[in-house]
Amino acid sequence: MTDAATLSTAGFDLTPPTEPERERLEADLTAEEARVLLHHGTEAPFCGGLLGEKNPGVYACRLCGLPLFKHETKFESGTGWPSFYAPFAEDHVLGIRDTSYGMVRIETRCARCDSHQGHVFPDGPAPTKLRYCINSVSLQFVKDGEPLPDPLHRGDKIAA
Repeated sequence: MTDAATLSTAGFDLTPPTEPERERLEADLTAEEARVLLHHGTEAPFCGGLLGEKNPGVYACRLCGLPLFKHETKFESGTGWPSFYAPFAEDHVLGIRDTSYGMVRIETRCARCDSHQGHVFPDGPAPTKLRYCINSVSLQFVKDGEPLPDPLHRGDKIAA
């Protein structure tokens, strides 16, 4: 980690990627991943590869590898997108007011790289009553016991 690192409550470096780091990370994205993560797109419902994922593990940001959600908080919402009732750590997911398409919603973004993840709605289960509705292509799943991705080489590799 860098000397000026901004650490999350969970101990992860939240320092945004430098321009060269961002270019390197973005170059590795598929066209669909870039459309969703960088241009605030949405994948089609019931098509995402992580919708049916049931294994224990962590859901990390596809772009920078920051852990965003734990498998214990995933639930079946019936919406067609992976849904979670709480983030990995509160300061890992940003909420941004979104007034696109004539409605008011809260967009969710990765707190480290600012990539678009999805939206959060106030209709989830207890204990939070929130539903983080996230695009599968915005995430990468890491099974328990495997190291978290560390594409920024900041030492965030810990077992999920």
